Amino acid sequence: MIDTILMPFQFGFMQNAFLISAIVAVPTAILSCFLVLKGWALMGDAISHAILPGVVLAYILGLPLIFGAFVAGMVTALATGYLSENSRIKQDTIMGVVFSGMFGLGIVMFVATPSDVHLDHILYGNMLGVEPHDLWTAGSIALIVSAALLLKWKDLMLHAFDPAQARASGLPVQVLHYGLLTVLSLTIVSTLTATGLILAVALLIAPGAIAFLLVRRFSKMLVVAVIINFCAMITGVYLSFWLDSAPAPTIVLLQTAIFLVAFVRRMRQVKRQSQTI
Repeated sequence: MIDTILMPFQFGFMQNAFLISAIVAVPTAILSCFLVLKGWALMGDAISHAILPGVVLAYILGLPLIFGAFVAGMVTALATGYLSENSRIKQDTIMGVVFSGMFGLGIVMFVATPSDVHLDHILYGNMLGVEPHDLWTAGSIALIVSAALLLKWKDLMLHAFDPAQARASGLPVQVLHYGLLTVLSLTIVSTLTATGLILAVALLIAPGAIAFLLVRRFSKMLVVAVIINFCAMITGVYLSFWLDSAPAPTIVLLQTAIFLVAFVRRMRQVKRQSQTI
């Protein structure tokens, strides 16, 4: 019985999948809390999709794919930030235009580029094909991102909740703004191997959204989001072995189920509170 339960941990490719899941779970969960609080869910979606042309261009030039992904992510983030600050168009509209343009360019380049490399893995992830250098890259980025967010979480929280108050308090608002965009791009790059571009956005939204429904203090929200994301990713990889399914979409479906449970729980709490008044 125990041998059967522990069977997924006996295979090298599954061990790497569990490791990359544990590594990616922490920075994506922490960052998702800030994105949910600031209302930047679409920003994560835009950057994750807009990375594609950078990846394809890096392949054509013989550069590391992760380098092209980061450059494309930063171009998207900076362009979105600049256009939204210097035009009357709302930020969500700007994100839609930049995202669709970059993603369309990436698709055209992707189809036109003859490749022996399975670039589909960039789109959909290849968690079961993780190699040691992927673990080192994701681990290094995860450590940098997590440390930066935890060291500046109070400043970032004030900036996300009330930018005007943050500016009045003397905080470097522009540095925090573009710093958060940089961290977002780095985090998406670290999830390339784990979930791919299309599913990466789920890791940047679901943990924070679930924690937001469960707790009322931001400090607790950070802890709850990390715990939920870590458990969901490890459990999703484990279940995918027995269901013979891809790990990434299994994780996303599990997070969606947890979100629905948290939502129903919150609705019942609100209903009970309204009945007692």
